[in-house]
Amino acid sequence: MAITALTFDLDDTLWNNRPVLERAETGHYQWLSDALAAASPDATNAFMTDYPLSTYQQHRLDVARRFPLKRGDFTWIRERALFELVETYGLPRLRARLWAAHAIAHFLDLRHDLTPYPEVVAMLDTLRRSYRIAAITNGNADLKRLDLAEHFSVMIAAGELHAPKPDPRAFLAALARLRARPSQALHVGDSWREDVLPAQRLGMQVAWIDAKGEGPGVPLPGVHRLTHVRELPTLLTSLTP
Repeated sequence: MAITALTFDLDDTLWNNRPVLERAETGHYQWLSDALAAASPDATNAFMTDYPLSTYQQHRLDVARRFPLKRGDFTWIRERALFELVETYGLPRLRARLWAAHAIAHFLDLRHDLTPYPEVVAMLDTLRRSYRIAAITNGNADLKRLDLAEHFSVMIAAGELHAPKPDPRAFLAALARLRARPSQALHVGDSWREDVLPAQRLGMQVAWIDAKGEGPGVPLPGVHRLTHVRELPTLLTSLTP
């Protein structure tokens, strides 16, 4: 059956996400510590002295365990962890919430300061003329904050649905909004566990961006191994009846 719809993972599929997250991770936490120091010059210790970045990272894991339904909503997990740490640092509850919210806003600004791979914009511009296109992401990249948004008719933030990939509900939600059956769709993603397996089990074809050398040596039926998203148009041409 002809492919009429494409679904895309975002992070590490359309751009290199590691440097983006590293910059956002350290940047927003340092900003919070500096802002708290400026607002409370009489504090005995700086916030990051009492609660270094590693403590914040560990506390996020604790928050995710205590709030399992929120485990895929990374923005919520971050903000909750910041709020609890700032309150423990000694600020009143309301001020702690406000500082956590400001820090998350700064994180999201840094999080969206990214550059897609050079081929992506032109590729999507061409593909949207022939396919209906959706994004399915576990991350907190908001396409509405990026120029890429114009290429996507559907955007699924799986964590906010309480159904992060590999939960099939995110894929099914995208397919329903694209008005496509699984056999009419191809999913593009880099994760064997979160992209390839759930999409293939639903009956979708998969363009697997195998940058990490995951998965078995022999791909599953309907799984097409690529080394970079730039190879997608060639694959689609080969799959056209």
